[in-house]
Amino acid sequence: MRPKRISLTQHLIEENRRYGTVPEELRLLLEVVCRACKTIGNSVGKGALGNILGSNQTENVQGEVQKKLDVLSNEILLESNEWGGYLAAIASEEMETIHPISKTYPHGNYLLLFDPLDGSSNIDVNVSIGTIFSVLAMPEDKTDATEADFLQPGRRQIAAGYALYGPQTLLVLTTGRGTNGFTLDREMGSWVLTHPNMKIPENTSEYAVNTSNQRRWFAPVKRYFDEMQAGKQGPLGRDFNMRWVASMVTDMHRILTRGGIFMYPADERTVEAGGRIRLLYEANPMAMIVEQAGGAATNGLIPMLDVIPEKLHQRVPVFMGSKNEVERITRYHKETR
Repeated sequence: MRPKRISLTQHLIEENRRYGTVPEELRLLLEVVCRACKTIGNSVGKGALGNILGSNQTENVQGEVQKKLDVLSNEILLESNEWGGYLAAIASEEMETIHPISKTYPHGNYLLLFDPLDGSSNIDVNVSIGTIFSVLAMPEDKTDATEADFLQPGRRQIAAGYALYGPQTLLVLTTGRGTNGFTLDREMGSWVLTHPNMKIPENTSEYAVNTSNQRRWFAPVKRYFDEMQAGKQGPLGRDFNMRWVASMVTDMHRILTRGGIFMYPADERTVEAGGRIRLLYEANPMAMIVEQAGGAATNGLIPMLDVIPEKLHQRVPVFMGSKNEVERITRYHKETR
């Protein structure tokens, strides 16, 4: 007997029937975003054959050099989503300000945010990279979106997800009722539910952190790192392994699959900027996914989803993954205040 295959569309329709959380307009929006991710995945797969490797000789709003594929991915997501009638505006890590939907197209009640291609430093060396996205609702009684409309705490996200372009092309998605994973059937061109109700183990013996910044860390992070390094003989009583890809979406997928803690703390170099990870485009979507999978995510002091955004490209410290270890490092931060 052929095993039952549940498509992304079927999953979203059934979720709405059970919980009423995915109305048709939201479902159609998510389907468009996920189709755009398939297009990006195809471009990633072509590599040098598609003439998309290397620098674009431009900088984004953060002053970072853009890769050709950064720019292409941003364009694919914009062009795929602006005409559908589901959105009021779009915000991207690669754009200085928001992209209001043209008056040429009908407007919807949602706001879309995305990091079009996370892990850009890995593009040219064939390491997994991905797209991170989330959806917010437009404030009621408003028609024309402004930057202020995007400055909502992550707790108000309606949906969040990421696509991972690796040996398989994967999609991980939450609409507030658990976290589910889909694999792209490349022959059929469809997303198939393969990882239902994903759960992050509460305990872990793996961590992901850029240790090249160790000399700049503040006391709570140094304490926690030293305790992990001490292994079985230390206060944590077990050995830890480090895994670091330098692509948040890739490191977080590993943690979502088998546990771990991802840390990108503020340090002496980034503290004035607030941290390293973008709140709206990376930290908030991932925090929603992690919490819905039973994990935890904080900025070192409060849950990430409770942080009040102050600007479109705000950066924050990030600690997320297995619940017990995230709570430990958060406690260390609170003790040093």
